[in-house]
Amino acid sequence: MNFAFYISGAVAVIATLLMLTRVNVVHALLYLIVSLLAVAVVFYTLGAPFAAALEVIVYAGAIMVLFIFVVMMLNLGDRAAAMERQWLTPGIWRGPAVLAVVLILEMVYLLRSDAAILSTGAVDPQAVAIALFGPYLICVELASMLLLAGLVGAYHLGFHKAERRARA
Repeated sequence: MNFAFYISGAVAVIATLLMLTRVNVVHALLYLIVSLLAVAVVFYTLGAPFAAALEVIVYAGAIMVLFIFVVMMLNLGDRAAAMERQWLTPGIWRGPAVLAVVLILEMVYLLRSDAAILSTGAVDPQAVAIALFGPYLICVELASMLLLAGLVGAYHLGFHKAERRARA
């Protein structure tokens, strides 16, 4: 089981790095799907099959379909790819590289010490439902309204930019 955990963790990290370095947005989305599926395997190996199923259904399924829909709706094309090539300068990677090194050092420390104890107990769907729809019901509803406001705002901003380009 540990072997599967480490392999899927490595796949998640590699797929995420490839996702970050792709210029073509569709290729980046495909790498992100692979990364999310690898995280689902990590959840499963840690004894949380319900969280793994939610990762596949919600993130790798529904959210990725939403991302692909937004990419098709905005229709960025070659101009956006040229802008991303200009943004990807070597100096821009310093901050994320420092943060990644900090996380790697933290993981090495946790794996070498007895501080990291992996739980083998499974979390059942009833416990998740009681937590989400019990004391955190208002937080879940506010998060859903915030996501909806973000979607409407992104559509509004993208619509006006497309309208201005059509006039010019």
